[in-house]
Amino acid sequence: MMTNTNQRLTQGQFSFLPDLTDAQITKQLQYALRQGWAVGIEYTDDPHPRNTYWEMFGNPMFDLRDPAGILLEINNCRKTFASHYVRVTAFDATRGVESPKMSYLVNRPANEPGFGLVRQEVDGRNIRYTIHSYATDKGEGERY
Repeated sequence: MMTNTNQRLTQGQFSFLPDLTDAQITKQLQYALRQGWAVGIEYTDDPHPRNTYWEMFGNPMFDLRDPAGILLEINNCRKTFASHYVRVTAFDATRGVESPKMSYLVNRPANEPGFGLVRQEVDGRNIRYTIHSYATDKGEGERY
C-alpha cells in the first residue's frame, strides 16, 4: 500500500515519486515524441482534482520533435509561474481526437496547502462528502 506521507498533490503519473529532474523529464518527452504524441504545458493555482481544465502555456507542440525545445518551454513556464502547479500532457491524435496518453507534474509551489474532506448530512440520514481545496480560501492570484 502506498501512502502520501508528505501530503503532496498526487495527480498524474509519477505523483508519488520525488520531483522529476530535467534529465528524467527529457526521457519522458523523448518517449512521447517517439510515439508521435503532441505535448502541451499547463499551469494552475487551483489543483482541485475536478479542475481538469488548467491554463495552457502557449500552444500545444504538435510538430516539435526536439525534447530540448519542449524543456525550454517548460522552464519558461516554471519561471513565469514559479508558485503554481505546472504539468506536461502528451496527446495522441491518431483516432481523430486529442486523447491524453500521459500527464505529470513538473513544478509545485513551495507550500502545498492540501485538501479537506467536508462531511454533510442530507435527507434521510444520507451523508455527502466533498473535497475542499485550501488553495481556494484566497482569491485567484493570491493563493501562493
